[in-house]
Amino acid sequence: MLSYIVRRILYAIPILIGVNLITFALFFVVNTPDDMARMQLGIKYVTPEAIEKWKQDRGYDKPLLFNKEAQNLDQITNTIFFEKSMAMFVFDFGRADDGRDIGQEIKSRMMPSLAIALPVFVLGLIVYITFALIMVFFRATYIDFWGVVLCVALMSISSLFYIIGGQFLISKMWHLVPISGYESGLDAAKFLILPVIIGVISSAGASSRWYRTIFLEEMGKEYVRTARAKGLSEHIVLFKHVLRNALIPILTGAVVVIPLLFLGSLIVESFFGIPGLGSYTIDAINSQDFSVVRAMVFLGSMLYIIGLIFTDISYTLVDPRIRLA
Repeated sequence: MLSYIVRRILYAIPILIGVNLITFALFFVVNTPDDMARMQLGIKYVTPEAIEKWKQDRGYDKPLLFNKEAQNLDQITNTIFFEKSMAMFVFDFGRADDGRDIGQEIKSRMMPSLAIALPVFVLGLIVYITFALIMVFFRATYIDFWGVVLCVALMSISSLFYIIGGQFLISKMWHLVPISGYESGLDAAKFLILPVIIGVISSAGASSRWYRTIFLEEMGKEYVRTARAKGLSEHIVLFKHVLRNALIPILTGAVVVIPLLFLGSLIVESFFGIPGLGSYTIDAINSQDFSVVRAMVFLGSMLYIIGLIFTDISYTLVDPRIRLA
């Protein structure tokens, strides 16, 4: 087990370097450092001197990937890519183009993102699995039929509809919760109720239908027929045997999502004015702040790889037949 985890961590290093390199290349294909300087300075006819000063202050005056004028290792290390990207492997995210410390921003914005994402994840998992089990228990009946119809209907509606409709109906017309904003502490609850409910409902259709498919596939296997032949009731077969054997595909989708909860929800946070990592990323993209975008892509890639490792480890807990060599 330990050797497997070490190997996966070592495999992650070239993957993260590759992700950084691709992100770096894509960003600078769209924007050169000169373009970034013009946008940040906000002056229509900015002088070349001002551009050069902006680039020097933020370390964008060096070559992108290879420094021909340097010697030995400095040809690689004295570049924008090395100075801006490689430091992130020791969690030094540097500063944004507006001068703010990115690491500090991530720390301060992580909790608002988790305050939304964690309840949505836990409540959603309970609701989706329960709804799917009910449809499977009453399969081939009107309950199953209309449950599938409801899932398809929910899948066909954009999440923006739930956000705008929820804000208009619950916040603007009924005045039950604030339409947007955020406060720390217990006061945050009134700002989070609506985003959490919308987050659960917007994914209910696709997730419930997916879990239903998993359970139905398990219902057709040999061990289910054996359990029924022994005289076990249908609810014991479903909840004790089928649910337990369906945990591997459920964990595949659930455990991988857990690290990504730290990154927040881009759309929900932006619409509800919540100062989380999702809205932070959207603002960085709009302002074309490469430093923040690069840091968020790196963080997302690292957390995703960690999620995959946890997924593999969790397999051994639910299925003793699986061993990690």
